[in-house]
Amino acid sequence: MGASVASATGLTTAEVAERIARGETNAFESPTSRSAWSIIRANVFTLFNGIIAACFLVLLLIGRWQDALFGVSAIANTIIGSVQEFRAKRSLDKLALMHAPQARVLRDGAETDIAIAEVVLGDTLVLRAGDQVGADASVASSERLQLDESMLTGESDPVDKAPGDAVLSGSIVIGGGGTAVVDKVGADSFANRLSSEAKQFSLVASELRSSINRVLGWVAWIIGPVSLLVLNAQMVAAGGWPKAIEDGSWQDAAVATIASVVAMIPLGLVLMTSITFAVGAVKLANRKVLVQELPAVEGLARVDLICLDKTGTLTEGDIVFDDSHALVATPPDGWTDVLAWYGAEPEANATARCLVEPYPVQRVLQPEARIAFSSARKWSAVGFAGAGTWVLGGPEMVFAASVDASDAAVDLRDRAAELAATGRRTLVLAHSPEELTQERADAERLPGSLTAVALLTFRESVRPDAKETLEYFAEQGVAVRIISGDNPQTVAAIAREVGVDAPSGFDARELPVDLDELGEALEEHVVFGRVTPSQKKDIVTALQRRGHTVAMTGDGVNDALAIKEADIGIAMDSGSAATKAVARLVLLDGRFSQLPGVVAEGRQVIANIERVSMLFLTKTAYATALAVLFGVMLLPFPFLPRQLSVVDGLTIGLPAFFLALMPNRRRYVPGFLRRSLSFAIPAGIIIALVLALYSRMATDAGIPQDELRTGSTMILTIVGLWVLIVLSRPIDGWKILIIGSMMIGLVLVYSVPLISDFLQFTDPSLTTALLVIGSSLVAIAGIEVVRFVHRRAVARMTFVPAPALAAAVRQQEASERGGRTRPTVPPTARG
Repeated sequence: MGASVASATGLTTAEVAERIARGETNAFESPTSRSAWSIIRANVFTLFNGIIAACFLVLLLIGRWQDALFGVSAIANTIIGSVQEFRAKRSLDKLALMHAPQARVLRDGAETDIAIAEVVLGDTLVLRAGDQVGADASVASSERLQLDESMLTGESDPVDKAPGDAVLSGSIVIGGGGTAVVDKVGADSFANRLSSEAKQFSLVASELRSSINRVLGWVAWIIGPVSLLVLNAQMVAAGGWPKAIEDGSWQDAAVATIASVVAMIPLGLVLMTSITFAVGAVKLANRKVLVQELPAVEGLARVDLICLDKTGTLTEGDIVFDDSHALVATPPDGWTDVLAWYGAEPEANATARCLVEPYPVQRVLQPEARIAFSSARKWSAVGFAGAGTWVLGGPEMVFAASVDASDAAVDLRDRAAELAATGRRTLVLAHSPEELTQERADAERLPGSLTAVALLTFRESVRPDAKETLEYFAEQGVAVRIISGDNPQTVAAIAREVGVDAPSGFDARELPVDLDELGEALEEHVVFGRVTPSQKKDIVTALQRRGHTVAMTGDGVNDALAIKEADIGIAMDSGSAATKAVARLVLLDGRFSQLPGVVAEGRQVIANIERVSMLFLTKTAYATALAVLFGVMLLPFPFLPRQLSVVDGLTIGLPAFFLALMPNRRRYVPGFLRRSLSFAIPAGIIIALVLALYSRMATDAGIPQDELRTGSTMILTIVGLWVLIVLSRPIDGWKILIIGSMMIGLVLVYSVPLISDFLQFTDPSLTTALLVIGSSLVAIAGIEVVRFVHRRAVARMTFVPAPALAAAVRQQEASERGGRTRPTVPPTARG
C-alpha cells in the first residue's frame, strides 16, 4: 500500500506503529560479508583436516602423543585461514556500519531524522541536496528535484523528478528538493532486490588451492588401500596378526602405518599456502587493500582480462570545468559576471557549480526574471535589468527553443558536436538584448534574436593514476574492456584520454543476447556504453566462456552482479555495501593504482609456492612409494612419525616458509601442478627406491630396528637437504643463511642427547654409516639427473619453439634466482 501524494503532516505515531506491527518497515539484512559459520565450516571441515584428525585421534587413544606432532600444522592452518577471514569480515562490517545513511521524514507534522531501517511504508521522505534516498518512493512535490541514479543504473546524467515520478532507493539528491511517499520498503526496494541477487557466496577460483585439493583427492583415494597394505606388512614383520595382537605389538604397527599415511599428505604445503596468502593479505592491507578471501591474492595474478566501470574507476565521478570557447569577436559586457552568477546560485546544479572557481563573483547581480534549469529541456535563462536575457544550456536545445535561430546555429551545433566527440560536455552561453519578462518566464519561452556568446566545455575528472595503471596492464598482456551505463562515445573519449585504443564506443543496446555471439562482439570492441547491470554480468560470463580469467572493478550496486560473477571482483571503498560484500578485494582508499601492486603480490605468491611445492610434493611422492614398496616387501616401516615430523620441518617446512616470502616477479604461466609433479614424482621415486634398498640391505645385515630407523632418517636428512639446495639454486644472499641454519639445526637434532633420545636415535655402526653414505650419494646423483631433465621439460610445457629452448631454460633458471630477471612468455604459452 502507499499513497501517491503526501499529507501535510505525514504519518501519525499511531499509523507508524500499525505499519511496524504489520512488518512494513525498511529493515533489511544486507549481505555485508560471509557469515561466521561459513568461515568456520570452510576452514575446519576439510578433507585434509579429516584425515589428520583421524590419525591424531588414534595416536592419542594408544598413548603415543609424542608421535602426534603433525597435528600442530592442521591446527595452525585452520587458525590462520579463519583469523584472516574473520579479520576481513570485521573490517567490511565496520565499513558498512560507517556508511549507513539516515532518512528525513515527516511525522506528526514535524521533520524527523531516523535510521533507514525505521522508515515504514507510506512515510513521507523530505529530500534535499546531498540526501540518499532510503526507500523506493513516489514524488509528491518537487522544487526542481534532481537525482543522481548512477550507482543503480550506471547512467551519470542527472534525472529531473516531477510529482508522480518514481525515485529509487540508493539514488542521491544532487539538486533542488521535494517530498516523496514511500511505496516499497525492505527487500522489495530496488537497491535491495539487486543486492539480494548477489547474496550467494562463492569461492574464488585458485589454481594453487585446486591443485593442492586435487593432490589430496588422489591421496584420499589411495590412502585406504595403502594403509591396509602397510598395516599388514607391519603386523607380519611383528610375527603375524595373532601374535601381534596378543603381545601388544599391534600398537607399533599402527604407529608405523600412521607414519606412512601422514607422510603421504602434503601437510606443510597446505599450511604454507595459507601462510603465504595471509602474509600477502597483510602486506596488501598496509596498502589499504582489503582481501576478503585469501586465494584472491593469487587470483589477480592469473587475470588476463579486466573489465572496468568508468564512473568511480577511471573517473572520480564528478564534473570539472574544462575551458571556454569564444564564439563572437566582442562578447557583450558582463558575460563573465553572468557565469559567476550561475555558479554561485544556491540552487545551481552540479555542472553550474563548476563555474565557481574559473568565474568568481566580482559584483552581485539581481535577476528580474528567470527560468530554472530542467534536465528535460536542458537549459535555463535569467534576465537582468538593462542587460537583456542570458541563456545557459545545451547548444542543440537552446537554439531549438529559440523562435529566431540564425543560420549560425548550424555551425554552432557542428562545433559543439566536435567538442562532445572528445568526451567533453558542452553548454552554450547565449544572449538576447530583449528583456526576459515574467510572462515569458512563466511560459518558459525564450526571446528571439539569440546570439551564441561562448561554448563552455566540461569534463569528468579522470583519476590521475588511471593512465599509468592501464599502461601497466597493457605491458603485462592483460586486456581491458570498459563497460559503462553512460553514453558510448563519451566513454570512448575518456578511454582514449587514459591511453586505451578505442576509436569509438559500442552501444550495448545492440549487443546480442546469445552468450557465444556476445563473446565475439566483446573480442572485437573495447568500450561499451549504455550497459545494464544484467548485461554487465552477461559480459563477464561470455568472456569466461571464451577462456578468459576475468577481473571486474566497480563501485555501484549496478556493478554487484558482475563483480560477483567475475573470477576476481574488485570494489572501491566508496561503493555500496552490496558491491563490497561480493567483491574479493576492496580498495579502501579508492586508488585504482593499487592494482599493479596486487598483481605483483599475487605473482610472488604463485611463483614462490610453485617452487616450495616441489619440496612438499617430493615428500608426498617418496612417502607414497615407500608405503607401497614396504607393504609389498613386508618390511618394517623405517620411520617413526616424530622422526618424519622433525626432519620434514628442518628440510622442508622452515626453509619453505622463507623461500615462499622472497621477492619473485615471474609472470604467470598455467600448469602449476603439472610442472611441480614433473620434478616431484621422479625425485620421490628415486628417494623411495634408495631407502627401500637400504632397508633391505640393513635388514639382511642384521642391523637392529632402532639403528635401521636412525640410518633411514640420516639418509632422508641428507637427501632432503640436497633437494632443498637444488630447488634454491643459485645459493646466494638469504638462501645461504637459510640453508646453513637448517644444516646446523639437523646437526643439533642428532647431537643433543635430549632431542636424539626423544627421537629414538642411536649411534650408527660402521656398516650403517657406509650404507648411509653410499645410499645418499646414489640418491643425490639421481636427483641431479631429474632436475637437469626437469628444466628442459618445463620449457617444452610452455610450448616454446626449439630455437628458443636454450633461452627458455635460461629464463627458468633466472626465475629461480628470486625474480631478478623477468621472463617473457610467448603468446602461445598462455594456453
